[in-house]
Amino acid sequence: MSYNFDPELAPMIDLLPNMDFGDPVTARAGLQEMVALMLAELDESGINIEDISIAGPTGAPEIPVRIYAPSAKASTTAALIYIHGGGFVVGDLDTEHAAAVSLCRDLGVVLISVDYRLAPETPFPGGLEDCYATLAWVHANAIELNVDSERIGVMGGSAGGGLAAGLALLAKQRNGPAICFQMLGIPELDDRLTTASMTEFVDTPVWNRPNAIRSWHYYLGDDYTSGADGVPITAAPARATVDELRGLPPACVTTMEFDPLRDEGLEYAQKLLQAGVSVEVHSYPGTFHGSALIATASVSQRENADTRAVLKRGLGLE
Repeated sequence: MSYNFDPELAPMIDLLPNMDFGDPVTARAGLQEMVALMLAELDESGINIEDISIAGPTGAPEIPVRIYAPSAKASTTAALIYIHGGGFVVGDLDTEHAAAVSLCRDLGVVLISVDYRLAPETPFPGGLEDCYATLAWVHANAIELNVDSERIGVMGGSAGGGLAAGLALLAKQRNGPAICFQMLGIPELDDRLTTASMTEFVDTPVWNRPNAIRSWHYYLGDDYTSGADGVPITAAPARATVDELRGLPPACVTTMEFDPLRDEGLEYAQKLLQAGVSVEVHSYPGTFHGSALIATASVSQRENADTRAVLKRGLGLE
């Protein structure tokens, strides 16, 4: 299928990674190699970075987290829990390290990046429970982190966006720690794989329908079947009813034009609005899943600026 990609993006597509989830171990190694090259000359000045481990869910191992804080931060500020993408299968603390450094520097917030357990070794709800444990830990340690417990937001891209949405739902279900804002970037939300964009975009760059099928198979594991009855809304938030979405924190949802995940993101945003949740929606023309990696493109720079503006409002920074 041919796609009308943005002219600044199209010439760069062949330089992007070709993710193949047929072998998770190989996919992880390929991503780690690419990320290492991207981080080789990263400027971390002005940011204090600390890697620690926190208590995991009952019976589970400790969770590695990376804490970013502005070196010059003197007063209490907001916190942002950052959940990396990777189809629930790949990714780690280094995957979003450059983005985390930039966000911390630009926003002046404390950012906590979560190295949640990956599928297929740990299917749902393992990774989500790690994110919930991190949310609880940030609230419990707000004073030590010098953050305002009423201004703790969650953010993720792709599978990380799906986990962020699932985390907001789980916190609501458990009457758990408060979340002030949810930033859902190109989120992976729907295991049913029936939207028009998911059906049509079988050969798009970086992410496509075949990868989505494998991703949900790995994530749901043996306890659930993609598209079948009984998949929890905390695993696939697109399944939530309007009533189940009522009372969630304000959100921003971003989508890319030629992304299989486009329509599930737009439909979720609309359903949130119907539930009375304040939502900001950004859909970028000529783009595809992961096109923001081409940072020099004008549309990527616009998305970057929009994200920062949204987070400033959502975290009460202006």
